[in-house]
Amino acid sequence: MDKVYVGKIVNTHGIKGEIRIISDFEFKDKVFYINANIIIDDKNYKITTYRKHKQYDMITLEGYSNINDVLFLKNKKIFVRKDQLKLDQNQVLDEDLINFKVIDQNNNYGIITEIFYASKSNKILRVKFKKEVLIPLASPMIKKIDPQNKQVEVELIKGMI
Repeated sequence: MDKVYVGKIVNTHGIKGEIRIISDFEFKDKVFYINANIIIDDKNYKITTYRKHKQYDMITLEGYSNINDVLFLKNKKIFVRKDQLKLDQNQVLDEDLINFKVIDQNNNYGIITEIFYASKSNKILRVKFKKEVLIPLASPMIKKIDPQNKQVEVELIKGMI
């Protein structure tokens, strides 16, 4: 079973068993909704309520209605099954971009070897052409991401490769 990391439980909230989650997962709407299943410590849980509060995602879980029932979940990581996500045809998880072929405007091609964060919100693709090139994912250089053909079309600045 393929699991995808979606966030971490940082605390509880209130006395009715609500859980406070910090998450920078790109497709939260595919994960945090009523009746969705999540995985914590290899155990399945069903979400019964969901709301946003400041920068947190707040949920309650089926069968847990008291703060004392959910304290054991504090600092635990949350995962979902990859096949549960139901991404749209043009959506792709960052981790799936690894090994995608990158083609530039001159038909040079490279391979994505890594994705990392330059800052909290800036994801960078490490691409191996003849030499290594770093390309910001949220950049005008990225023209098209094609998950079906596992390739990314880019328009690189002259002299990058």
